[in-house]
Amino acid sequence: MSTKILIADDHGILRQGISSLIRECADMQVVGEANNGLAAVEMARKLKPDIVLMDVTMSGLNGIEATRKIKGEMPEIKILALTVHAEKDVVLDMVRAGTSGYILKECVFEDLVNALKTLIAGQSYLSPQIASIILNGIVKNGSLKIISGNRVIFTLRESQILQLLTGGESAKQIALEVGLSVKTIEAIRRHIMEKAAVDNLADLTKYAIREGLTKI
Repeated sequence: MSTKILIADDHGILRQGISSLIRECADMQVVGEANNGLAAVEMARKLKPDIVLMDVTMSGLNGIEATRKIKGEMPEIKILALTVHAEKDVVLDMVRAGTSGYILKECVFEDLVNALKTLIAGQSYLSPQIASIILNGIVKNGSLKIISGNRVIFTLRESQILQLLTGGESAKQIALEVGLSVKTIEAIRRHIMEKAAVDNLADLTKYAIREGLTKI
């Protein structure tokens, strides 16, 4: 089955170029193109892509907010940030929002296929310049707050929900506490369990304790 990809970028020529590049890959298909963040969210809801290529700076709703909305409603969708921006604050905000990878537009035609295949394999992808920015952010002030262990990467939201779940709170209690719907919390819980390779809360709690992801 082909990996379904949604392209969200406000530059039509770049979208066309990326689309042509992806269509050369037999195991990938472009299911839609959005020219702003709001359209990206709406198309993600309708088309249920496996991966969204998300430009950070778009009109109406920027890529950071669009990523937050998509990951909040559909945590199983992976986001690959595609941008000209390498500023620390922009990079960290995008990663906190839940992106699974970050690639600079200047490298897109050389690195895009490799980045997509990396995400499809269940791993994260960062351009070397971006990796340096993130590592420096962690070393200096720990501001990223992404938990990793055994190559499993949890977003800020996932790590928050994980700690609340293993603290004994129900999906309803967590939903009220973080301001999300119960349905969204349950979807995030399923995604966390998939990442941790467990199928029940008891095993998830054991995993979190073993990996040092909870204060229990």
